[in-house]
Amino acid sequence: MSGEPDLDALFTTAKAVQRRAYAPYSRFKVGAAILGDDGKVYPGCNVENAAYPVGACAEAGAISAMIAGGGRAIRAIVVIGDGAELVTPCGACRQRIREFAAPETPIAIAGPEGIRARFSLAELLPASFGPANLPT
Repeated sequence: MSGEPDLDALFTTAKAVQRRAYAPYSRFKVGAAILGDDGKVYPGCNVENAAYPVGACAEAGAISAMIAGGGRAIRAIVVIGDGAELVTPCGACRQRIREFAAPETPIAIAGPEGIRARFSLAELLPASFGPANLPT
């Protein structure tokens, strides 16, 4: 696929799935939408758990959906959360994204009104460790 990814379409998907998030403890719902290398859009939302460390981030859910759906690479991702501050992927999710994305992959951060900021993966995770670092 060529051309710029349609971040508005990803935003619409991320916003819709954000409403489905299971966040009874933090009440902080996050949605994500990934454009896979197969041209499909994969949504994910955060899912909390009473045993806090076993919850799942929205980005992790979207990556799992992409892999389960047959995609193997992230072309773009939008993450949406409420509040005045940017809701960027946590450190663990930045590394998860790194596994399937190139340094130039666009990561858009949104609030309820729309996209607030755009970063490349390299900007969010500079000098990262990834598959190329491992011997084959």
